[in-house]
Amino acid sequence: MIRVGGIRTSLDTDFSKLEEICVKKLKINRERLISVRLAKKSVDARKKSDVHFLISLDIEAKSEEKLLKTLKNALKYEKPLYNITAVTNMKYRPVIVGFGPAGMFASLVLAMAGAKPVVLERGGDVDSRVKAVEEFQSGGRLDTECNVQFGEGGAGTFSDGKLTTGIKDRRIGWILERLVEFGAPDEILYLAKPHIGTDKLRGAVKSLRERVTALGGEVIFNAKFCGFEAENGSISAVKYAKEEKKYSIDTKSVILATGHSARDVFELLYKNDISLSQKSFSVGVRAEHLRTDIDKAMYGDFAGHKALKAADYKLAVHLPNGRTLYTFCMCPGGYVVAASSEEGRLAVNGMSCFARDAENSNSALLVNVGPEDYGSDHPLAGMYFQRELEEKAFKAGGSDYHAPAAVLRDFMEGRVSESFGRVKPSYRPGVRFAAPEDFLPDFVCQSLKMGVTEMGKKIKGFDDGDTVLTGIESRSSSPVRINRGEDMQSLSLRGLFPCGEGAGYAGGIISAAVDGMKCAEAVCQRMEICEE
Repeated sequence: MIRVGGIRTSLDTDFSKLEEICVKKLKINRERLISVRLAKKSVDARKKSDVHFLISLDIEAKSEEKLLKTLKNALKYEKPLYNITAVTNMKYRPVIVGFGPAGMFASLVLAMAGAKPVVLERGGDVDSRVKAVEEFQSGGRLDTECNVQFGEGGAGTFSDGKLTTGIKDRRIGWILERLVEFGAPDEILYLAKPHIGTDKLRGAVKSLRERVTALGGEVIFNAKFCGFEAENGSISAVKYAKEEKKYSIDTKSVILATGHSARDVFELLYKNDISLSQKSFSVGVRAEHLRTDIDKAMYGDFAGHKALKAADYKLAVHLPNGRTLYTFCMCPGGYVVAASSEEGRLAVNGMSCFARDAENSNSALLVNVGPEDYGSDHPLAGMYFQRELEEKAFKAGGSDYHAPAAVLRDFMEGRVSESFGRVKPSYRPGVRFAAPEDFLPDFVCQSLKMGVTEMGKKIKGFDDGDTVLTGIESRSSSPVRINRGEDMQSLSLRGLFPCGEGAGYAGGIISAAVDGMKCAEAVCQRMEICEE
């Protein structure tokens, strides 16, 4: 098989006729073709007067060596393989704490290996999560154990379902194929910036869980991790609470994939002398623009073309004060959502459905913060810094989970907003006007003001005065790292495998899933060499 990249096609291309593209664009005789598959598809909008697709094709053909010599941007291609080795020594079942992307794919690999994992998830299943989140967003109570952060699928279930990643790993293709198998759209296999959307992701998450249980695994919902037991420096049991009763599971391997919002877990680990360290993260606000404005800015006169979905963007500017302002988790045609998980503390996030057709597009506008900003060398100082900002945001919004919001024009001119312009906030249960200075550090506000102006030079209208800023976006990544060695195990406790975003080793759905698979592989190796 050969892969040919850099093929330019118009927006009106019929991608059901890939052989014709090979014949017309690549000048390959049709009789030589055995099979053609769309491998990659991206939008090239660098010139607003000439928006088009760039694609790559995987081609099986007769005399491929000759084609390699004549075609530009062609190389020999073999699909990366991922094989799972069966576990034969299984006196104790492995336990996974958390059922977000890392925990889900760790459990899937272990289940396929025959290890029959037990998963403890503090939140509920997808259906109960949807009910709890809708109640909260409608002005009802916050369920601190089942919300946007906690529950089946993790925080990613209530997001855009973005599958882009900066890492290179042979496991990525396998992950995408499994997601399609479980109900995600086929296009995630070839789009340059794939996403599932929170509506379709929920079904895929549920199907993955059903596969795990069909293979002998067990997923226990509303099961809160509350400790562990150890013997001779190695884990021997994990403890959890469910419905006011406490349970213990004997095990030699625990994958800790609790996500970065499980702050009580960080505190539990610290009290038990598990090696932790400070980690940089970012804070800021969600910026909302009209989707049609962003589409026009990115696509020019091609905006609205039937082949183009809502436009996305990714921006970063380095500032004179030494900080960086960057966009994160951009949600085209989406919503700003209530992402709180603790009483008296407020956090927001972004979400969009597969269609990405909501009125606004939004993204996080984030400024980097680090140990030098925390004011302490305590391993959890970043977490406490994060909590303090969320408490200020809660108060700034009126202490009832309304979010503090500002219009960009007013923020730039140093006054509290009194009315919205063309852009209306999408956050529920609602917003109240407040100055970002009420809940963000001065250096973050200064960075926002300087950086947004620079971003407006890169995307026309990005610094439009009617832009809505809603805070606080504080859960972009973990402020704590659970230190582990090359064998994926905690430096303090053998058999404990810190994993995913919460442990500080991932930064999105795909990278977390990859890390979960790596931990599962390490658990399988440990199960084979343990002599119990």
